[in-house]
Formats: sequence, C-alpha cells, structure tokens
Amino acid sequence: MTMAHHATEQARTALADITVEFARRRWFPGTSGNLSARVSAPGEPLLLLVSTSGRDKASMTAADFLLVDGSLQPVEPGGQPVVSPAELRPSAETAVHARIYEATACGCVVHVHTVWNNLIAELFASQGEVVLRDLEMLKGLDIWEEAAAIRVPIVENLFHLPTLAAAVVARMTDPRVPGVLIRRHGLYAWGANPFEAKRHVEAFEFMWEYLCRWRSVQQGSPLTALVEAATRGAS
Repeated sequence: MTMAHHATEQARTALADITVEFARRRWFPGTSGNLSARVSAPGEPLLLLVSTSGRDKASMTAADFLLVDGSLQPVEPGGQPVVSPAELRPSAETAVHARIYEATACGCVVHVHTVWNNLIAELFASQGEVVLRDLEMLKGLDIWEEAAAIRVPIVENLFHLPTLAAAVVARMTDPRVPGVLIRRHGLYAWGANPFEAKRHVEAFEFMWEYLCRWRSVQQGSPLTALVEAATRGAS
C-alpha cells in the first residue's frame, strides 16, 4: 500500500466515523448533508473523497465515499476515469465543496442540516450575517483573542448549485471564519482535516442553539414568534 493510498483510506474511515456520529445527533435528517476530504497534495489537481448521494447517514461506512476529480467525476485511486461507474453517485453538492477547496487550503468540508442552523439563519437573514461575540466556544474555531468577534455570512439558498457555490465563495472574505450559513438550508464548515472540521461544526452548532435560546429568553417570546417576525422582515 502506497503512502497516498494509506492516507486516502484513513480519510475514508475518519469521514465515515464523523458521518455516523453526526447522524446520531440528527444533523443529517432524511439522508441530507454531505462530507468530503481533500486527498490530493497542495498544487496537484484536485482529488476529493465525497459522500455518496441518497444514503442513510446512520449506516454509512468507508465504502460509501467516492473519489472524484476537479470536474466532479468519479475516478480510480490513480486519478483515471472510472470505466464502469457503480450505482453510487457523489453528492449533488460536491460542486460547493470543490469551490471551497479552491478558495482555501482546507482539507475537509462538512455540510449539516440542523434545526438550529436553519433557525439562526432565518433570525438574522435581514442582516446577511450572524455576529458571534464574546463566546467561549469561539475557541473551538481557533479564535483565542479576548472579546473576539466574527461575522458568519448568510447566503440565500439557490437551486442551481454552481451559482450557490459561487455565492458561498464570494462571502468567504474573513479567513478566520471556517463556515457559511445557507438560509433555509444548512451550514457548510471546513477545517484543515476531518478532526478540525468536526470541531468547527460542533462549535458552530453550540453557538447557534445558544443564540436562539438566549434571544428567546431576552425577548420573552417563544422561538416560533421570533422566527415569524424575522421572516416578515427578511422576505
């Protein structure tokens, strides 16, 4: 087994472990969401491992991740086109992953659909961003300054995935912020490797839930009323 092949298999296992764990937390409802890892070296043509489409994330294994090239086509471990493609298909949102890899030096991208990331994006849709300030969990994003604040972009959901990918990358202006929210859709988060990307997702999801619950307490209104008011203002 070559070093490159060994690294690819390690990435498959790491992605599968994250998938099953996040599925247990109900962060991949209805087969939604997707994960990927870059397996090509810096400066080489893009090669990704990406989750297959339509699979129940709770039962996914390392075999459910396909190797695709920069044109989003399945390839063999050496990069050659797959002669007889299997029934497995890469996630439809691989286009968004590829653009994130092109725009950053990250090694892993995770996309989750949760109630809290949908709620927070709706609550702050009119501002086009969520400001995260003075929260201990910012350290989970490798932000350690005292009184730190970051702005997480909110992008409108677009059906045409290449257009959505371009919109996501256009809002990635702060390299400290390893994530973008898609309104009424979900969160894309990334990191240098699967472990870091997982940590970033967990930190974001904690902060989304905290902000939603705290806003509800502050205003003395149930979350449903807050979301209805925010939707009227943003639509």
